[in-house]
Amino acid sequence: MPRQNQLLHPPRPPAPTRPAATVLLMRDGPQGVEVLMTRRATTASFAPGAYVFPGGGVDALDATSHSQATRRPSQSDLHLTQAIAAIRESFEELGVLLARRPDGRVADDSDIAALDRHQPFVAQCKAHGLTLMAQDVFVLAHWVTDRDLPRRFDVPFLIARMPEGQMPVADETEQFEPEWVRPFDALARHKAGSFFMIFPTLRTLERLQDFSDVDAVLQACAVDEQPLWTSCPRAGLLAGREARYMEHELPFGELAMVCPDGQIVHALDWQTEHPVALLNNVQRLTAPNPGVMTGPGTNSYLVGEPATGYIVIDPGPADAEHLDKLWRAAGGDIRLIVCTHSHPDHSPGALPLQARCAQKPPILGLPSGPNARAASEFTPDRALQDEELLTLTGLGPDGDLTHTLKIVHTPGHAANHLCLILLEDGLLFSGDHILNGSTTVIDPPDGDMTLYLQSLDRLSELGEQDRLDYILPAHGYVMGGPTGEAAQAISHLKAHRLKREAKILRAMQTAPQGTLDDWVALAYDDVPPRMWPVAKRSLMAHVARLESLMT
Repeated sequence: MPRQNQLLHPPRPPAPTRPAATVLLMRDGPQGVEVLMTRRATTASFAPGAYVFPGGGVDALDATSHSQATRRPSQSDLHLTQAIAAIRESFEELGVLLARRPDGRVADDSDIAALDRHQPFVAQCKAHGLTLMAQDVFVLAHWVTDRDLPRRFDVPFLIARMPEGQMPVADETEQFEPEWVRPFDALARHKAGSFFMIFPTLRTLERLQDFSDVDAVLQACAVDEQPLWTSCPRAGLLAGREARYMEHELPFGELAMVCPDGQIVHALDWQTEHPVALLNNVQRLTAPNPGVMTGPGTNSYLVGEPATGYIVIDPGPADAEHLDKLWRAAGGDIRLIVCTHSHPDHSPGALPLQARCAQKPPILGLPSGPNARAASEFTPDRALQDEELLTLTGLGPDGDLTHTLKIVHTPGHAANHLCLILLEDGLLFSGDHILNGSTTVIDPPDGDMTLYLQSLDRLSELGEQDRLDYILPAHGYVMGGPTGEAAQAISHLKAHRLKREAKILRAMQTAPQGTLDDWVALAYDDVPPRMWPVAKRSLMAHVARLESLMT
């Protein structure tokens, strides 16, 4: 976890959350799934004027009304309480009654007419012999309101099939204009500016587009009583406007590190003009070399601060303007230059950057291996040892300053690849071993898939040992988070590699006399054909690994 004194922004604890429940009432329409939506009052304190699903806060009475509801054997007390709250809100806001009569029939208009929306709901149901259909309400998703908002809710998005024969009637106080809409149509209308929705509603509708009918949604939610996804989004600035992201999206980890309390101040636009401060002691300057292999460009990192001097990690290509910006960002006080490996988008800038510095900082790394391509030949001033420590020290206004980088040899992408761990702040500078938004290419013979996977295992072990929370890749945004997301990213990456390897093995078995091109077409059929020449390199590495395992 980054040290408190290295965070860019002062702590600002988010507002506490309130328990709530929302329900998506669904039906099968002529063109697919339809969901009931309604417009919130323009005077509402939360999401005024937005089209939403019915719902509201969980009341104390909801938790004491379990005996008036049916439940599934696997339905927890919490989920039962939430289901009761959602049923109550559906009735109070839209006059929809998810309840059954003593004979088992679903409530109809006469039952609805006998109840008063403004009187205690469960007590009225009990008086009329109605049992709440909580066993027919399932958890779809779990949303927690973004940390930056003053009113926050911890809310499950529940789903239930709309009772046949009932018609929604808005209370005309909190909710207005109920209507049935397909997820696709609601999203299109929102994009056109005529159907305003907030972020969780949008993302929920996007995922509902994948389901063919209501039964498919219910079956997916009934598997293990757990939400299909859980999210507390984060927001940054993109082109000067707020942009929100879920945990699986590329910028999320960077926002978690830079703005842990949800401040909306961090610009996410990729640019090469000036360094981006990630912490007080970490800056990123992206080289102007975007492309298929480099994504937005190669990330050069500056570790340190004025009182300690700086270590440059991956100076990048020999681009004079880029190197000058690095030098200026460090105030000319560059103590060391470290290359994670010697590919041409990482190390060629080392010598000209060294020449730019008055004190000529040493260039450190590992020499290129015997199988490296000519463009990747590299000889450092000094070869780094595995687990060697590089330390910057100085005196700051609050006392001694120390920044310690531990070297970790991680062959696989290249024979001379290494990663660095900033021990005091739990950061992993992963070079090209772990990328955000793309998969590392393993190009034999210098690249080796077995070594790559072994290096992933080692990083996983060190992640636990050195409490690594964030991964700073050479291409893409920061990854990770405070609750084990970095470890999950490494685990997911290895699983992805092994899944691809299994697919390659099936391709080899299907076409035992096939060529590499034949196998690429079979094993990478989920990848655009224009990328197959690149994928072929990693396929060769997998084939070599599989052959070694079979001998």
